[in-house]
This record gives sequence, structure tokens and C-alpha cells, in this order.
Amino acid sequence: MRASIVAALALIASSSLRAQGAAPDLSTATPVAGNWTYSATASGSEASFVNGCALPQLTIRCVAATRRIIIAKPATGAAPFLNVWTSALMRNIPASFNPATMRLSAEVAATDPLLDAIAFSRGRFGVSVSGGPALVVPAWAEAAHVIEDCRA
Repeated sequence: MRASIVAALALIASSSLRAQGAAPDLSTATPVAGNWTYSATASGSEASFVNGCALPQLTIRCVAATRRIIIAKPATGAAPFLNVWTSALMRNIPASFNPATMRLSAEVAATDPLLDAIAFSRGRFGVSVSGGPALVVPAWAEAAHVIEDCRA
């Protein structure tokens, strides 16, 4: 009896967290297949993760003039937040949707601790929007390179 009450309370708490838009625990999720690429750009630098079909799935861009990092992913519509999960930190970042590019993006200062969490995440990090599946990508050096570029 006592175990069933505890189980019911855990289920209610879990449902409540999902309703609030909490990012899921992705510590055992398998990153999607694909590759990161790094490139210098006119405004700073950029790392892009492309899937096996060579379609961009996630972009991390440094805008050197403003020392801001933009995290962007393809989307079909607007969402208020981009949820970012790392092995050390989870955060919802206010997001904006660009219908011309069909991308949802969130912007943070280059000094934001979330970027350190992305750079040092254990094997993977993930991004998602409320109600959608998480995009889990491998934590390779290209993202960290862009972050360091923006801090220089």
C-alpha cells in the first residue's frame, strides 16, 4: 500500500514537471548520427551539426561584435523557449522563430555558464522545444571552439 502511494506521488510529480516544460534527463540518450563542422564567418564563427542526410540539425554561432552565442535549430513554428540539457545543467532559454529560415533560435552572452556546460558535457547535450522530442547531439570540440572564439 505504502509503495503504491509513493509511486502515485512520483507519477504526479513527474507529470507536473513535464507540464511546466522541464527538459528531460538525457543522460542515457544516444546522440543522433551525424557530424559537426566548424567554420569562420564574417561575423565570428559557427559550428553546425548535420545528420546522415547532410541536413543541418543544430547551429551554434558566435557574433563577435556583440559577444553573443546563438543556438538555432530547424522548427516548423514558434515556441517560447529552447530547452537545453547538458550533463551538468538544464535551462529554458527564451527563443524566437524566423519564418524565412524556419529556424528557432535562442541567444546568450558568451560568458553564460550554460555554454561551459555545453562545452564540457559528458558525451552529449540536447535541445528541445516543449512538446517535441529532444535532439541529442554528441559533445564534440567544434561547439567549444565557437564558444572560445566569442570569449576571445
